[in-house]
Formats: sequence, structure tokens, C-alpha cells
Amino acid sequence: MDTTLSTPTTGPRLSHTEITNMASTYSHEWRAVCDKFNNAQDLSEVESRKDPENDPFRSKYKARELLREIYCSLKNFDVGENESVNDEADQRPTEQPVDGGMEDGFGRGHCGDSPAGSRAAKLGAVEYYLGVNHVETEELSAGEEHLMNCMTLLEKCSISPENVSLFIQVRNQLGILWAGRDEIEKAQGFLETAEAMYIRYMKEDGQPPMDLTEFFVAEEEALPQQERTKRFEMAYTHTLYYLAQVYKNLEQYEKAGGYCHSTLQRQLKFNQFIPLEWAINAATLSQYYITKTLYMEGRHCLSAASVIADLAGEVPSEAAAQESEAEAEKRDQLRQKRAEIARCWIKYCLNLLQDAKKLLEDNIGELDMDRQAELRATRLQEEEEKERGRKSAVLFGSSDTFDSICGLEEKVSCVFPVDFEEARAIFLVGQTYVNQAKEYFEMDGHVTDHIEILQDHSALFKALAFFEEDLERRCKMHKRRVDMMEPICKDLNAQYYLLVCRQLQFELAETYYEMMDLKLAVANKQDDLDAHTVKKFNHLCSSSTKFYQMFLDSVRSPEGKWPDKLEDEVLRPALVAKFRVARLHSRLISSSKTVQLENLNRALECYNFVVQYCKDNPEAKSAIETELELSEEMVSLLPLKINRLQANLASSN
Repeated sequence: MDTTLSTPTTGPRLSHTEITNMASTYSHEWRAVCDKFNNAQDLSEVESRKDPENDPFRSKYKARELLREIYCSLKNFDVGENESVNDEADQRPTEQPVDGGMEDGFGRGHCGDSPAGSRAAKLGAVEYYLGVNHVETEELSAGEEHLMNCMTLLEKCSISPENVSLFIQVRNQLGILWAGRDEIEKAQGFLETAEAMYIRYMKEDGQPPMDLTEFFVAEEEALPQQERTKRFEMAYTHTLYYLAQVYKNLEQYEKAGGYCHSTLQRQLKFNQFIPLEWAINAATLSQYYITKTLYMEGRHCLSAASVIADLAGEVPSEAAAQESEAEAEKRDQLRQKRAEIARCWIKYCLNLLQDAKKLLEDNIGELDMDRQAELRATRLQEEEEKERGRKSAVLFGSSDTFDSICGLEEKVSCVFPVDFEEARAIFLVGQTYVNQAKEYFEMDGHVTDHIEILQDHSALFKALAFFEEDLERRCKMHKRRVDMMEPICKDLNAQYYLLVCRQLQFELAETYYEMMDLKLAVANKQDDLDAHTVKKFNHLCSSSTKFYQMFLDSVRSPEGKWPDKLEDEVLRPALVAKFRVARLHSRLISSSKTVQLENLNRALECYNFVVQYCKDNPEAKSAIETELELSEEMVSLLPLKINRLQANLASSN
């Protein structure tokens, strides 16, 4: 689309006074128009907030009538001696413009400060306000019609300081309207055109343009340059914000993230933000960066979120909240939003540890010393190069907040840890935010949120344990996980929280399973197993089995029947649980051959279940390839071991 800014080819440029007073004989009528416009603005923006619930749009309807009167008055004003808007309109296509593609003749027409251009822009502005009015009163079709009328009127004008803001804002409104109808591509066309217009205007002209409200004021009431700039930049910031939503809906997540980041930067730069709202948006953006392993950007967003959230003020005390409803609401909002930001910090620390683990683990899930040495040698140089190239593009903050943001960033690393001490430093930051989040998201009143925070805390311990070389200390970290989850699991009502119960049951089973493996590794280093070690090992096996069985029982029908076909969300967990229960039964230590035989038969039964289920449901094989292969192997080997044990038992009897 050609968005060239045209200069006038004929006729003199008029002063603002001449534009405002389109004809001296109408100065009195023009003042009446301006007064009506001011009244319409006051009704729409101030009085409408006081409208009763049973008549919520009363002031909006009054404003609409005034705008219609203004439109009629404008239609009756003369254009000028040598120019005729009507003649020009007759020469142009009657179809409405469509954004997002090339338009022949775009950008050619009346200059914005000519009488004809001024008249077209004023009529367009009234159509714009009528369109917004209808949209706000939930009359979308009528709103669209008025907004498109505004577009058609602007087609007669070239882009100039007098009308560029209207050019952009009408497209913003149409973008919102079509996005609300789930017509995302149409919204994209309008918004991308608005973006292109801004960029071209700033490149080719750049002077602070008139605001929409200035079409209906006298010269002495014109806005100062600084205020014009602020309003124009705010309109463009809205364009970028709406584009971020559009790209998100189109699943163009990288583009959406970039536009969201630009929006946040501009809001800070032009001081156009509400602290808590801005902070939540920045914290949310950090989660996108984390999924892309862009931890420097994620940390910067979270640091900025924490600093800007503090600008919202201190949390009122409980005593103040009890005395005032407003203070109670403020207290709850501040505590909730800051707790939500804390949860985003938890995810940052957790994902940083987990991604480091993926880089450092070998094929059996243990720390690979060679990879550790390689990462240690290369990461600092790589990160320094990346930071130099990326940081200038992502920085938030003003002179007031920049130092605070940088200070917070320095408290936590954004590079992958390679040893226990580095991992522990990240873990401790995450644990601090866990405690902050739990202060608001208590078990009483926030059951699901509280449990999710506990699960993240457990996952932090699990990730840290990977870096711990001492097996006994690693086992103690897993014990901390059990201690925080087991009481919750016992108290939670599965009838109301089935999914959460299943998650806790499976995680507890896995945690006991890992502890059993660790105890087994420690035991293998000993010459003889004492009774205490055997008892501890068997307890871990039995505890893991118990929670796996609780999970499996939750899959059964109320009558206790196992389903013929497992649902997709429980297919792999259920078959893995069966496989591990089999392994746990075979690992139990007992001096009694009868007990050994019982355990082996139970193990064989579980292995057989996995194999048979996959025979009956071949599509399940891909979900548990490794476990299925081992189960098939054990189904062929275990009967031999059972037969030998039975023979020994018979001979001893």
C-alpha cells in the first residue's frame, strides 16, 4: 500500500484559524458545533459512568444525538471558493476501501489543511466518534458502518499532520471490531495498515500531528506540541498492542512476543501505564521467553515487573482493610498480583534448572562430566556475545527505574548452572518466591493454586537433586518433596479434585521410586546389608507401590472395573504405573522363599497386563515403547525364575 505523504499541488495552504473558521459567516454556528462536541465528549467519557444499571447507555445515546447534529451542521458549511468535496466525491469509486492490500490512488487527494481536506476530515471524525459510540452501546453493525464511512471520507485526503491520527485510530477501531468477531485476518489488515501509516508519517514528516479532538476547537484551545505527541504515540502503542493479540490468535507467537515487548517499552517511555497491569503483562511475556530458552529476556521482564508493581504502593494492613472496603479491595489486588508475579519467577528458576539438566544428563539421567566441562568452557563467552547483541533491544525502564531493575537482575543468573553451587543459588531464589506466592495462595480458599505452587516447589527440589553428587543428600531432597505433598494428598477429596489427586499420587509414587533407586545404589556399594537398610528399602518400595496403586484405582469405574480402553490423558501414566509396580514387587527383599514367590507372581501379573493391553490396543505401543520392550522380556524370563524358586521351595519342604 502506498502511504506517501502528499504535498498540495494547487491552492494556498490555510492557517489553523482559517481552517477552524471555514467561513466567517458561520463563526457563530462553528462555536455552537464546538460546544456540542465538548458536551458529547463529556457525556461519553464522564457522565456515562454515572448511568443507572437499568439504563446503562443513557449518556451515550445523548452524545450520539449531539454528534448527529454536528454532522448535519458540517454538511451545510461551505467548503471554499474554488474547491468542491461533492465534485471530488463523484469522481471516486463508490466501494469502501479494504485494508491489507494495494490501493490505486491511495495517498492522493485533498491536502489535509485545505478547506476540502479539512471538511472531509471533520466529517470523518464525526463518523469515527459515531462508530465508537455504536460499538460501545453494543450495536456493532452500525458502528462498523460509521467507521467505514470515515474511511471513505479519508480516501479523499492525503495523509498530513491534520489527519494522520484519524487515519490510524479508525483502523485501530476496525481492527478491534473484526477481532471481536473472530475475523482475525481482517483485523490484521486494518492494523498492519495503521502501523505502516505511522512508520511512513514519522519518516517523511514527523511533526506532532493534530489530535482528533482538535477538529472542534478554536486556535487558542489547540493542544501543546508535547500533548499532541503523547496522544499520537498512545494511538500507535494501541496499534502495536492490538497487533500482538492478532498475531497470538494467528499462532505467530514470535511476532506476538515482539509486539508485546514493544508495547510495554513504549508504555514506559511515554508514561502511559497502570503499574499492576503493566507488571502482569511483563511477567506474562517472560513466560514466552522462557519457553524459547531466552532467559536473559525472561529475567529482564520479571525484574521490570517486580519493580513496576512496587509503584502501585504499599499493601494496606489488615486493620485498614477491615475499616474500608476500598482498602480491602486494594490489599487483595496488590497481594494477588504480586503473588502472580512471584509464581512467574518460580517458573523462571524451575525452567532454568530443568533446561540445564537436559543439557547435562547422560542417557541414564545422570550428570555427564564431559558435557559439564564443555558447557563450563563455552557458556560464558557465548552468553557475553549474545547479551551484547540482544540487550539493547529489550531494555525496559526509565531513569527512575532502570537501576532498580538491573539490581534485581543481578540477584539471579540467566545462564545454565553447571554444578551444585550454581544450581543451589537459582533454587534458593525460586524457593523465596514460593514462600511469597504461598502467603496469598493459601490452602484455604485457593486449593488448586496452592497445590500447583507446592508441585513447583517439589520440582525445584527434584531439579536441584540432579546436581547433587552425594546420594544420601540427594535422597534427603526427595524426602522433602514427600513431606510437603503427602499430607495434602491424604486430606484432599478425590471426588472434587480428581485430577489434582492423580497428579499428587503419581508424583509421590515417582518420588518414592527415585528414593528406592538411590537406596539401591547406596546398598550396592556395601558388602552386607543390615536389617535397618533392608527395612528402609522395603518401606520405600511399598510406599511407591501404594501410591501407584492409588493412581491406578482412580482410573477404575465406581464399581471397581478396569476400563477396556484407557483415555488418552491417563494411557501412558497408567501403563507406566503398572510397569513400575511390577518392578517394585520384584525388588522387595525377603528371606522367605514363599514371600519371594508371591512378589514375583505379582510382578509377572503386572508385566503381563502391559503386554496384553498393547496387544489388544496396538495404538498404545508408541506411548510406552521402552516399558513394553522390557515387559515382554520379563514375561519370558520371570516364569523361569518362578519355576526355579518353586522347585527349591518344594525340595526344601
